[in-house]
Amino acid sequence: MLSRNIKLENFKNTKISKKLITHYKKLINEKNNQNNLINSFTKSYPYSYSKQQLIKYKKYNVFQIFGMGGSSLGSKAIYNFIKFKIKKKFYFFDNLDTNNKSIKDKKTLNIIISKSGNTLETIVNENILSGKNKLYITENQNNYLRNQALKLKSEIINHKNYIGGRYSVLSEVGMVPAELMGLNSNKFKRFDKLISNKSFVKNLLNSVNVIYNLANRKKTNSVILNYDKNSDSIFKWYQQLVAESLGKSSKGILPIISEMPKDNHSTMQLYLDGNKNSFFTFFDVKDSNSPKLNNKALFGNFGYLKRKSLQSIKYAQKQATKNVFKKKNIPFRSFAILKRNEETIGELFTFFMLETILLGKMMKINPFDQPAVELIKKETKKLLD
Repeated sequence: MLSRNIKLENFKNTKISKKLITHYKKLINEKNNQNNLINSFTKSYPYSYSKQQLIKYKKYNVFQIFGMGGSSLGSKAIYNFIKFKIKKKFYFFDNLDTNNKSIKDKKTLNIIISKSGNTLETIVNENILSGKNKLYITENQNNYLRNQALKLKSEIINHKNYIGGRYSVLSEVGMVPAELMGLNSNKFKRFDKLISNKSFVKNLLNSVNVIYNLANRKKTNSVILNYDKNSDSIFKWYQQLVAESLGKSSKGILPIISEMPKDNHSTMQLYLDGNKNSFFTFFDVKDSNSPKLNNKALFGNFGYLKRKSLQSIKYAQKQATKNVFKKKNIPFRSFAILKRNEETIGELFTFFMLETILLGKMMKINPFDQPAVELIKKETKKLLD
């Protein structure tokens, strides 16, 4: 078990390197520094807003979030993962798309999020699609969106300058939308409990150790075999986190999201019998309300499907795939989510962020910057001038 909500069948246990243990201890101690990223994972993190401050925004039933990458992927993952608990409607504008349609009325709140305040796509989407009521989350610096908010006399919540976008889900960037979804932001903050859980720490370090060793053997594709549609956004968030954090100095890990069991009929042939440059993560969520097949309509060779539910069929397909992977000695781990709630997704966020930071430390690269992406931003501006 990773925790009471998550069952993890991890990669085969390996001997944890002393270097990794040193990196882990140093990283965990950083939580004591108030102005540090790790502190934002904890309940003691000082938000730049108060819950009282958000009450006036809870009158809205429709919310539109404008942001790119880490400015929207985390809150979108939360919304889709536990949508059944959320009564309000949230829409996310996280790409430039001529098919985007927005709601411009007095009952809609537009939340514009950008750390730098100068993100091109966010500025364009906000300009074309946002309505009158606006709330901004951006750095306390001279930037376009902050100046726009001041001009419109809209409220601004500060984005801490020491928290990068892809690591910001447990800070203002993810927790303001979570509160407006009617969720309790404290429930996402699992850091202190998790690092005191020996099973969590052991699994975290084993995952980092195995992935680091696999990457050194040129197995650099991290393929997510996702059996839960409502978790797609979690892995879009994971994709940015890993690719942008570790893809530097001719190193890196490429996250690939595979929709299962659909991809049994497309990419699975490659996974099983193609280049051996990948490792895999199975992901599924227990669903007690899964529809059952109509027994009367089943006959002949498919009589074995009688009394089966959609969940039990997907589970059998997942187990069958794992069995074949074991026979072929393909490296994998498997997450089984037992409960869909704030605590669970908070644990996943924390696990994957710590895993990514530690991998960066082991690979001797900075997991917090993205220098190559800045080149495209400069080149785009040059072409548009």
